[in-house]
Amino acid sequence: MKKIFLMSVAAMALMAGAASAADLKFKPGEDKRFNWASFEEFKAAHGDVKGQTLTIFGPWRGEDETLVKSMLAYFEDATGATVNYSSSENYEQQIVIDTQAGSPPNIAVLPQPGLLADLASKGFLVDLGGDAAKWMTENYAAGDSWVKLGSYKGKDGADHFYAFPYKADLKSLVWYSPDNFEDAGYEVPKTMEELKALTEKIAADGHKPWCIGLGSGGATGWPATDWVEDMMLRTQKPEVYDQWVTNQIPFNDPAVVGAIDEFGWFARNDAYVDGGAKAVASTDFRDSPKGMFSSPPKCYLHRQASFIPSFFPEGTKLGQDADFFYLPPYASKPDLGNPVLGAGTLVAITKDSPVARAFIAWLQTPIAHEVWMAQSGFLTPFKKVNPDAYSNEPSKKMGEILTNATTFRFDGSDLMPGKIGAGAFWTGMVDYAGGKSAEDVGGEIQKAWDALK
Repeated sequence: MKKIFLMSVAAMALMAGAASAADLKFKPGEDKRFNWASFEEFKAAHGDVKGQTLTIFGPWRGEDETLVKSMLAYFEDATGATVNYSSSENYEQQIVIDTQAGSPPNIAVLPQPGLLADLASKGFLVDLGGDAAKWMTENYAAGDSWVKLGSYKGKDGADHFYAFPYKADLKSLVWYSPDNFEDAGYEVPKTMEELKALTEKIAADGHKPWCIGLGSGGATGWPATDWVEDMMLRTQKPEVYDQWVTNQIPFNDPAVVGAIDEFGWFARNDAYVDGGAKAVASTDFRDSPKGMFSSPPKCYLHRQASFIPSFFPEGTKLGQDADFFYLPPYASKPDLGNPVLGAGTLVAITKDSPVARAFIAWLQTPIAHEVWMAQSGFLTPFKKVNPDAYSNEPSKKMGEILTNATTFRFDGSDLMPGKIGAGAFWTGMVDYAGGKSAEDVGGEIQKAWDALK
């Protein structure tokens, strides 16, 4: 049996070494896109942690590790503290082992709210306090949503704000080719009613509106879960979404069945999908958007998260060959506002210290966001950052979708037990794409959930 050796976070931090404050990516005061005043104000207020060491354990490796260290270098420069950042391929297991062993890092960064909630319930996270929660409510778009995302029950059974969301991912996007739209005379829809009307118009013109693929090897079916989650947020109040992901309402509740059928409106109509409805489950999600770029186009629309351009044909230029728009809400449901589905990372204190507290305060400065925004792979709902700091127009546009959101909810399948969110939900969506009713599929997923209780 193969043994996996997990080195302690403290040992990895020593090996990883510190971020280099001597090599700041952007010289303070020079790039006018940045809020340097926030940097100087923070610097003046937090010199009391000079000489202290901050250990951070997170999920970022490779290029992302280089990017986070470029941000951490400014924290080091402002405080005189030393930051030791480390990661591991087995970081989820590692943080559990080290917290249980009493040797955690000062800061743990995780993209799994469920894991953080579990750590909080066992007393392994430090309450960030009401002031941090108030700050987020006031400064993040849809601030209450982000506070909720970082709040869990502690060992005392009461809710506390434990995790500071930092660096978001965006899922509520529809991709298209501007050239194809211009040639056909189509316009970007602003409401779900308009999106459905556009779908019908494209089909009436003799074209296929959508490219949809659920294939993903052992994870086949997951792209449909994002569709359903987005449709839940556009047909139900966010509280109902929360009840769904925690199974306070069953998977075959009419609200959930209705959201599944909203996905089916697009995916189960032969006239609306490239290859017909039967091709949805078998088409690999990585291949599915390529139909937008064929000549003539095999489809005009593709709903997928912000990462999908990685699978566009080589040389595709965002903003020119491909663009996106926000998956719109129903005009007939104005009380639901502009909901956004996404994911991201959360920052928690696992070993309290003055420098750990200073780091949470650092994340409340625009500069801590703008330095990463100006490079790549970073989105934020922080309303006080300069949108012009984003490295390109697509990122700026995605950032604006986040700051215009009235509700944010984390990927629902990731909040569910693994056997549901990464199991029964996936297979159920494949069954639904194959013709089973939403009621039957919802009932089968609920049976799987009941079996866990």
